[in-house]
Amino acid sequence: MLFDSSIRKELARSFGATLVVLITVVMTMMLIRTLGQASRGSVAPSDVMLVMGFTVLGQLPTILSLSLFIAVVGTLSRMYRDSEMVIWFSAGRGLMSLLAPLLRFSWPVMLAVAALSLAVWPWANRQVQELKEQYEQRSDVDRIAPGEFQESSNGTRVFFIDKDSPDANAANNVFIATTEPHRETVTSARSARLEVRNGERLALLSDGQRLETLLDKPGLRISEFEEYGTRIGSAAPGDREEAAAKTRDTHELAQSPLPAYRAELGWRLGLAFAVLNFTVLGLALAVVNPRAGRSGSLVFALFAFVVYYNLMTVGQSWIAAGRLGLPSFMLALHGGTLLLGLLLLAARHNHWSPRMLWRGRSAA
Repeated sequence: MLFDSSIRKELARSFGATLVVLITVVMTMMLIRTLGQASRGSVAPSDVMLVMGFTVLGQLPTILSLSLFIAVVGTLSRMYRDSEMVIWFSAGRGLMSLLAPLLRFSWPVMLAVAALSLAVWPWANRQVQELKEQYEQRSDVDRIAPGEFQESSNGTRVFFIDKDSPDANAANNVFIATTEPHRETVTSARSARLEVRNGERLALLSDGQRLETLLDKPGLRISEFEEYGTRIGSAAPGDREEAAAKTRDTHELAQSPLPAYRAELGWRLGLAFAVLNFTVLGLALAVVNPRAGRSGSLVFALFAFVVYYNLMTVGQSWIAAGRLGLPSFMLALHGGTLLLGLLLLAARHNHWSPRMLWRGRSAA
């Protein structure tokens, strides 16, 4: 009982301190990133804190997994350095006996990561996407100031309308300059009005002229029109095009056979399985020689964490490309990592070594 409680108390202290540090670092990074998006016109300046909060909330599964991994490796490494593990081993406690208290401590983290990755992650991505789309739609129409040249959010259009406009849905003396990869167009019209047709927001220009220049060909194409329509966005955020896989609920991903949806489902399930694997790997990798460097095991553990998550990303791209199935990927990466961690833990517990195995084989 004393053995279990002492380990869990130290793990809780280490886990809490690591979690606070990592959340602070991630929030700072996300704040800088969100401010950069706001400066480029992708996010409204008033929504910076909301976007940052939703982004950090979506990153919590990774933060919790890394915090638990660092807490396990750091705590056990300190116990090795201070010879506490020698005392427990001399009292009849083997390395395998540490697995039970570690799992009792980590199972709430596993449940939290599973809930965050399966439910909160798509919801947070959905909120961020809606905020960005609302601002992008606003930036092309609602942000246009009469009498001023205004650039669109993606930088491909420049708008100008006369100050003498009858109302918010109509304008006089309209000018639109559009830059595309292979052509440039300049459209001018005597008047314009906004309408919604089939769920699409359209700007209908009347009595105008359109100049088109192809960048790879010489010449200028001039056309006149009585009425010309251009799409400027959907009628409402709910009518937008199909959302990305990251914004879909988990049950929708499980019911869809699309490779992109299967890849996203594998990523979410992998986040939950990774916590169990990190607990076993942390116990197996925390063996430290007191005479060696104090941070060697922690550096190796961080390297293992980076490799594991990179393999998850590569597997996700392979599933999305149809090169690998979801069950085979889950079994190969997560099942293989768990098996490798248990084998390494058994070797540490039984003090197996290549020399011992070779001697046993020779004697047989």
